Amino acid sequence: MNDTEKRKIYILDTNVLVHDPNALQRFDEHDVVIPIVVLEEMDKIKKGLDELARNVRDASRQLDELSAECEDLSKGCLLPGGGRLYFEMSTIESLKLLPDSLARSGGDNRIIAVSLSMQKLHPDRHVILVSKDINLRIKSRALGLRTEDYRSDRVVTDLSILPSGKQRLDEAEWSLMAEDMEVGEHDHGNRYIVTWPQEKELPFLNSFVVLPGEREVAVQCTQIDEGRRVHLCDITSYRSDRHAIWGIKARNLEQNMAMNLLMDAELDLVAMLGLAGSGKTLLALACGLHQTLDMGLYEKILVTRATVPMGQDIGFLPGTEREKLEPWMGAITDNLSILLGDEAQNIGDILGQHRIEIAALSFARGRTFTKTWLIVDEAQNLTPHQMKTIVTRMGEDSKILLLGNNAQIDTPYLTAHTNGLTQATMAFAGWEHAGHIALKASERSRLASRAVEVL
Repeated sequence: MNDTEKRKIYILDTNVLVHDPNALQRFDEHDVVIPIVVLEEMDKIKKGLDELARNVRDASRQLDELSAECEDLSKGCLLPGGGRLYFEMSTIESLKLLPDSLARSGGDNRIIAVSLSMQKLHPDRHVILVSKDINLRIKSRALGLRTEDYRSDRVVTDLSILPSGKQRLDEAEWSLMAEDMEVGEHDHGNRYIVTWPQEKELPFLNSFVVLPGEREVAVQCTQIDEGRRVHLCDITSYRSDRHAIWGIKARNLEQNMAMNLLMDAELDLVAMLGLAGSGKTLLALACGLHQTLDMGLYEKILVTRATVPMGQDIGFLPGTEREKLEPWMGAITDNLSILLGDEAQNIGDILGQHRIEIAALSFARGRTFTKTWLIVDEAQNLTPHQMKTIVTRMGEDSKILLLGNNAQIDTPYLTAHTNGLTQATMAFAGWEHAGHIALKASERSRLASRAVEVL
C-alpha cells in the first residue's frame, strides 16, 4: 500500500467547524474535504454575536488564509499536519447517487452526496464522514458510508480516569509506607513524609489521601520530592461546630476536603464536580462570604453561569442585567436564604449588603477580576473556549470556583468528555495553585439522595 492509499479522506460536516474552529489542524497527514454547502451554511451563522458565530468567523479566517496561499485549489491546500484540504461541489452526478427518498436540496443530503461521490472516486481509500449530528451519521451508515463523531476535542477518552481529587490506601500499602516515614509538624497537625509505591500512581498536588481504618481520616498531598517522597499533611476538620463557616459544617469526608480547598488562600482555582445536592454551591458561598466579609481577603463575590435552559426556553426577559439573570441564579439565592436565615427578606438588598454581584458570562471578555471570589455555576455547560475566556480574566488576589455536574449537560454538542469543566479539571490537575474534588454523596435530603440512585 502506497502513502496515498494509507491517507484517509475525511469529509467535514458544518457542525464540526462550528464546534471547533481549529478542527482543520487535528487530522494529521490525512486529507480533508469540505463540501461547498458547508461554506453556505457557515455564511448563515457568521453574523451573530454568540459563541457559534465567533467560531464560524474564526474557521472562515483560517479557510481564507489556507486558500489564499494555494496556487491551485483543485490540487488541494496544504494542511499543517501534511494532508491536503479540498473543496467539493455536490454536482448533479453526485446527487444522482442519493436514493429517491432523500431530498436533493437539503444541506445534510448534499454533504452525504459528496461523501458518496468521494467513496466512488477513491475505492482504494478510507472515506469517512465526520459529523456531530447523530441523525446524519445514521443516514450515512444506512447508505454504506463510514462515519465518525468528531472526537479530537475530547480531553479524556474514559471518564473513569477523570481525577476525583482523592485516593484511598489499604492497610498493606499504608504499612509499607510507614516503614521509612518521617513525621514533622505542620500548621494543622502533623506532616508525614512517605515513599510512594512504584506500582501506584502518584497523587496530584493538593489532592487528598484517605488512610485505612474504621474512622475515615484524610491527609493532603502538599509536596512531591525526588525518589517519590510524598508530603502528606493533616487537614482542618470542618465537621465540628467549632470550625463551622457561617453556620455550615461538612456533613461528610468529601465536603470536608472541599472546604479545605476553598479555605486555602494559596489556591487560585478550585474545581468541584458533584451530583445534585452534594453541596457545591452552598459550600462555595459560605466560604466566600467568610473570606470576603469576615477575613477581608476579597473585595466582592461574583457569580456567573452559562444561561442554557434545561427544557423549553421561556424567551425574552425584561429588566436590567441583574433582573434578567435572577431566574438563572435560583441556586445562589436559595443557598443565600439558608445562610442568612430570617435576614434574607429582600434578595436584591442582600446582594448589595454582602458585596455579591451577578454577571452574565457574555460580558466577561475584556474584564479583569481583581480581589474577587468568582463562582462559575453549572460550569459543565461551558465550552472549552468560554472556560478559557473566563479563567484568563482572573487578576491578582482572586480565586475562581468551577462548580458543575457532568451528568447534567444542557448545551448541544457538548459532552462529559468535551466541556470546559472537564478540560479545566484535567489541565490544572497537579498545579501547585489549583485543587479539585469530586463530591459523590447527596446531602440535600433523603428524597434527593434516593432520586440520584434510582432515576
